[in-house]
Amino acid sequence: MAGLRQSLRELYEGSSDRAHRFRYGLLAFDFATLLFIIVSSFLPRPPLIEGIDVLIGVAVAADFVSRLAICPRPVREFVRPTTWADVAAIASFLAPIVGEGAGFLRILRTLRLLRTYQLLDRLRADFPFFRRNEEVIIAVVNLAVFIFIMTSLVYATQHGSNPNIGNYVDALYFTVTSLTTTGYGDVTLQGTGGRLISVVVMICGVTLFLRLAQVLFRPYKVRFPCPACGLQRHEPDAVHCKACGTLLNIPDEGAD
Repeated sequence: MAGLRQSLRELYEGSSDRAHRFRYGLLAFDFATLLFIIVSSFLPRPPLIEGIDVLIGVAVAADFVSRLAICPRPVREFVRPTTWADVAAIASFLAPIVGEGAGFLRILRTLRLLRTYQLLDRLRADFPFFRRNEEVIIAVVNLAVFIFIMTSLVYATQHGSNPNIGNYVDALYFTVTSLTTTGYGDVTLQGTGGRLISVVVMICGVTLFLRLAQVLFRPYKVRFPCPACGLQRHEPDAVHCKACGTLLNIPDEGAD
């Protein structure tokens, strides 16, 4: 058991090429899972889709158990929202075994993408494009996760009781028009709960959009910690830190 735990710790936390390939594989699995969630939401539920659900649920459960096994204090993991998101996703993926699946909970699996930020250092080292556009990519991911979660919440709470929400496309349409404050008014949510959801979509969505716009239109800067004051962002051709005047030695990314 100790040997297995050590092997898992090397894969999840090590710095070897094998460990990096493994974590990239987890990242690819997360994106593939997200794609399946999106596509399957528009399809009927034949046995093949249910079977893929179960296989993904088993894989997610194995990943979840492995991460708990290498934690020095596993109980602390359960104070993190992403841990409960994984628990909800596992239950939803495996639900066909015991009965009706809680379909909308599967979108919580998208929160798993946020945990791939542990790969940031490696992504910066391996991909100059990611290094140059890190903030934009993270802002887009945050906005996409919010849109998908709110779309699922709208669908789960309004489907069947609101004639304006007949499918996921209707829920997505309402979410996007609300968070952009376009508000055509042809699709509205019913009841007090629906109005509260609308308020959350508009307030949080506008905040995320403003964050994305800020990143997109901010002048390009490179990320390099100043050895004296720790300032992270500098002009690409900066020779001295603008905060403290320390001489900088920013690597030339043009050589990549």
